[in-house]
Amino acid sequence: MNGVRDRIRFGASAALAALVATALIRTDAPAQQGGEDLPRPPYRIEEIPTPPGQVPETGGIDFLPDGRVVAVFHHGEILIYDPKSSEWSVFATGLHDPLGVVVINEREMIVGQRPEVTRVVDTDGDGKADLFETISDEFGMSGNYSEFLHGPIMAADGSLYFSLNTASNNGPVRPIIRGDYSPRGRIGRMFSAVEYRGWVMKITPDGKTIPWASGFRSPNGLALDREGNLFVTDNQGDWLGTSKLFHVQPHGFHGHPPSLAWEEGITTIPLAIPVPVLDRMRVKEIVQFPTGVLANSPTQPVFDYTGGKFGPFEGQMFVGEMNHPVIMRVMLEEVNHQLQGAVAPFIEGEPLRLGSNRLAFAPDGSLWVGHTDHGWLGAEGITRIVWTGEMPMEILRMNLTEHGFDLTFTKPVDRQVASQAATYDFQRYYYEYSINYGSPQHDKQPVAVEDVQVSEDGRKVSLRLAELVPGYVYELNLKGLVDAEGNPMVNTRIYYTLNQLKQAGAAAPAYQATGTEE
Repeated sequence: MNGVRDRIRFGASAALAALVATALIRTDAPAQQGGEDLPRPPYRIEEIPTPPGQVPETGGIDFLPDGRVVAVFHHGEILIYDPKSSEWSVFATGLHDPLGVVVINEREMIVGQRPEVTRVVDTDGDGKADLFETISDEFGMSGNYSEFLHGPIMAADGSLYFSLNTASNNGPVRPIIRGDYSPRGRIGRMFSAVEYRGWVMKITPDGKTIPWASGFRSPNGLALDREGNLFVTDNQGDWLGTSKLFHVQPHGFHGHPPSLAWEEGITTIPLAIPVPVLDRMRVKEIVQFPTGVLANSPTQPVFDYTGGKFGPFEGQMFVGEMNHPVIMRVMLEEVNHQLQGAVAPFIEGEPLRLGSNRLAFAPDGSLWVGHTDHGWLGAEGITRIVWTGEMPMEILRMNLTEHGFDLTFTKPVDRQVASQAATYDFQRYYYEYSINYGSPQHDKQPVAVEDVQVSEDGRKVSLRLAELVPGYVYELNLKGLVDAEGNPMVNTRIYYTLNQLKQAGAAAPAYQATGTEE
């Protein structure tokens, strides 16, 4: 069992005291963006010690009602951590590559394993699971190493959602498989030779498994908002010019073709469908994560519903990332009845590690991050991020207008600097939708700022741009902007995915990223 003891106590020894003392890391050193020193965000990053002998490749995090942490690890363990005593205990072992956990209560959890979604129960109350019950295994397995199961997550009505990774042509299809085999789906760099690879699946409260949406490549992150909207991240690669965030549409096709082999009514080879046809069929992403400069492999999204315990970003989304030491913040809005929005770095650079694979908010409002590498670029362990109470100088919201963007800040800006067009360096570009692996930034052009208006209270800046073109990412770099007291921005970059233009006289949107100002 990888050296994990049944009960591991850290808090009682002097050695542990030293360990914990060295594990707490303050984020008071300056960060850098584009070679420029920036202040650290007012968030404290703590490293949580894991049991000796444990391989801390974290696949899932959730919380018991009393605040204890439930973590699952790739090597098959479910462990429980008590932050008050710094004790770990073992709830279950022997699972197969779990990449998600949902806590029902202190004696029952639901785990996503590679071959199934499983109910894990402690029936006799001794603190250890003794019942492992299959909830769903209604999908295929070819034995390919890349056929991960991400999730599940649970909706308010008790439904479960999980996603099925496609297989990789860097690995084989084994002689013995589970389920039907499709030669049509086997074609491609990332492929879907067995049922529902590249799909998001739903399990209804009465236990029925439904193929819910297709067209995903490596959908390593699912989240639900309070309204029940389902969001999934997908990693850049073939058919994904850059990594993306989708607002999942039931029974919709989201762009990666091999999964269409399992779509009723499609009998042709998915990769033989002309690209323009696929482009018209697909559900467009609502946010693009620029490859290389921000993220390569986005992971778990999570909404801040902490009621202000995590700072001014209530209602906004945070997303992890494997290849870069960054956690991103997503600001969504509704335009023409569709969601789209902006993404910006939230915490970037050391001491945050790579491999931020799973994110979850604790009852106390702190953000817990489970790291993994598992053969990929990444890191291991668990990190806790705590807001210090100081208000960061950040863009709180970026909203599209008819002629440009409104930027709302967490604090009043310096009016003199904010009134200058040169403060706002815009560029726009697009990523091509094609069979190729990734895409360069096409048609990259600067966009002139024609007018700047600063609101009377100094919290909002309205920008009129020379052009707004749908289908492009609008990248903004702020040059020298400070707050009214001269404090610089924590982050100076933001990227808006422009799918829809705002129409004159349009009704107020029903969906809006919120956040709170100082």
